[in-house]
Amino acid sequence: MSHLCSCSKTASDEKYQDPFQLGRKDLKNLYEDIKKELLVSTVELKEMCDYYFDGKGKAFRPMIVVLMARACNIHHNNSREVQASQRSVAIIAEMIHTASLVHDDVIDDANSRRGKMTVNQIWGERKAVLAGDFILSAASLALARIGNTTIISVLTQVIEDLVRGEFLQLGSKENENERFAHYLEKTFKKTASLIANSCKAVSILGCPDPKVHEIAYQYGKNVGIAFQLIDDVLDFTSCADHLGKPAAADLKLGLATGPVLFACRQFPEMNAMIMRRFSKPGDVERARKYVLQSDGVQQTTYLAQRYCHEATREISKLRPSPEREALIQLTEMVLMRDK
Repeated sequence: MSHLCSCSKTASDEKYQDPFQLGRKDLKNLYEDIKKELLVSTVELKEMCDYYFDGKGKAFRPMIVVLMARACNIHHNNSREVQASQRSVAIIAEMIHTASLVHDDVIDDANSRRGKMTVNQIWGERKAVLAGDFILSAASLALARIGNTTIISVLTQVIEDLVRGEFLQLGSKENENERFAHYLEKTFKKTASLIANSCKAVSILGCPDPKVHEIAYQYGKNVGIAFQLIDDVLDFTSCADHLGKPAAADLKLGLATGPVLFACRQFPEMNAMIMRRFSKPGDVERARKYVLQSDGVQQTTYLAQRYCHEATREISKLRPSPEREALIQLTEMVLMRDK
């Protein structure tokens, strides 16, 4: 895609913004600040909490949040600065996200994440559950410190959605038409709600206009769903070493994601496998073969493109700024990523 390479110093400079460069200043010391929120008495709990906050994550969520904060501030009163409370939202978002990873890995009995062993593999399930709870409690304290009840409601919704999303994932639908709606609802609750509501929170802190809050929310929701759709595609197309977690992991967990649901329309014999959650010997391999023979991967990618297009349409309603362009650029990056 040649249009992504307009990095040369030309008139297109305002157009091309590397989101990670733009947001870096605000995210400097992000993980140090998170570790300050996690000051604990016991050495072991501290080690467990610090384990994922090693600065090696993509920091994709806090990046979106600080860029949205600036885009909304500029839209409202041309202020370029990120307020302290807005930066706190970025930190809280990353903490809630990480707590959910720790708990997900326990539920899934996962043994690797981001290319290293999971907390539950090293310290055991019981302690991993408690570490996730502790990170959540520290996030709640940081949230209370912002001192704004609207923001507390908006971000608490995220925690509720994460739990409901996990329950949706544990259940399944018999009816093929219901199945896709169920999958998209689960995807919203488990992935997109955090991004949507964090974006909404910083927009509320930066701008009094409810229309702007809705733009921020819709951008985050659409980018979040696209992000997860691509994640589900990579589970089929990327190798384990590259992903930092095992490939075909979703099938092994019995999960039918977008590529599987699309493939099932071409190969109805997959229905039985989906219903039994790929539990028979050879199911995982067969399902994987079906998916790669079908256009499931292309269809899911196309769906992700539609969500990114919608995110771009929403954010384009804001006043132009380098941050707004970076958020548009970010939708391209979501589609192009390979891990």
